[in-house]
Amino acid sequence: MRLIEPVSHIGRSFMAVTATAAACAVTALSLAASPAAAAPTNTTASRPGDTCTAADLGTRHPYIKTTEVSPTITHFKGWYVTEGTTGNQTVSTSTETTITVSVGLDGKVEGSFAVETLGTVGASLGLNVKVDYSSTSSESNSVTWNFNQPGYYGVYKGTKKVTGTYGSLNCNRVQQGDGSWALKWIEGPGSGSFTTYTTLEEGAVRCEDKVPADSIMAKAQDLLDCGSAAVKAEHPAGAVAPTAKQKRDRLVQRPALISGTSAEQPKATGRSARAALDCQADAYKIAVPGKPLSWGAPLLANDGVRLRPSTIFSAHLDNWRLCNVTEHNGVLEASLWNWGNSGCATIAEQNAATERAVLMTAPCTEDDLQRFYIYRDVPGSSKIGVQNKYTGSMMGHDRYADGEFIRQYSSGRQDGTGTYTLIGV
Repeated sequence: MRLIEPVSHIGRSFMAVTATAAACAVTALSLAASPAAAAPTNTTASRPGDTCTAADLGTRHPYIKTTEVSPTITHFKGWYVTEGTTGNQTVSTSTETTITVSVGLDGKVEGSFAVETLGTVGASLGLNVKVDYSSTSSESNSVTWNFNQPGYYGVYKGTKKVTGTYGSLNCNRVQQGDGSWALKWIEGPGSGSFTTYTTLEEGAVRCEDKVPADSIMAKAQDLLDCGSAAVKAEHPAGAVAPTAKQKRDRLVQRPALISGTSAEQPKATGRSARAALDCQADAYKIAVPGKPLSWGAPLLANDGVRLRPSTIFSAHLDNWRLCNVTEHNGVLEASLWNWGNSGCATIAEQNAATERAVLMTAPCTEDDLQRFYIYRDVPGSSKIGVQNKYTGSMMGHDRYADGEFIRQYSSGRQDGTGTYTLIGV
């Protein structure tokens, strides 16, 4: 596996041939890709250092760091065709490798960020990859093939397994060499690994067939174990018992697992005694830019943070303090303490993985669910974007209306409604 660089990618395509030709292979066009091949980046995708705008403060996007494409056999059966048994036959294959589509530490493909990650992978590689949760174990394992010549065949289904790592891009202010400020896409918190695959292809291959190296056909031919006694022995027509090599291969192959660590959901610290917060003296409204509605904390524990007008009856529920503030690479991290109900903004633990989960308040515990990253516009502007540390999701709202909930969105609100203003009171 190696880093993706913006260089040209040369792919090789091989047309499938039928069982009557020298190679009996896939029924569709097959792209042979080496297991560590670097791929070009999608030229339309944002990269660290690219310019962003204030409307992007409440959004985030994935960018692909590394990719690996490897031909993989998912279903296989050794099959012997004798004189007089040629023609169309349906072969029930055995599962060799199970590949599951997954993104991040929990492996789920939920929310726009995970889907966008896989979509970016497919675009950067020029492959049509699965972008929702699916598994090759759910695919039918029967292969119907026209065997026109006798011989020892490997009947298979295969795919191109695509794995790699991704990072998260957030928009934030960056000071430039001349002292001026600009909004740039920076590498924010939230990274991990992904696994996906292309559409299954099926075919049949013999030991004597000449097939492209590093192709799905070659993988199937290798699994056929052409040097074994099974090839040389006389067999009745039909299934051939797995060779010792095939049995060993099946023992070491397991369903795809998510490897590596991820900042997508850092470990929560657990709910313990009420935390003693070191809060800044200033209080703020978190408002919709140019409009009167702002974040209003609830009086009831089971209610959520909503857009509310500020009036003499707001009882400081629209006032927030930044507590236990730290800064790293220009990004603030803080707890958001509400003056009116003395609670801290949080995503409920049971809803942490839920797209559009409502922002709540709860007794302050310094749990990562109560910590937020704040992305700021250039000095002189009060516009910000807010991201939950534990879930990685951005805060936003569905529509501008009194009483509308503040919710989390894995990629933020792409229409700019996740950008707020931090107004001192």
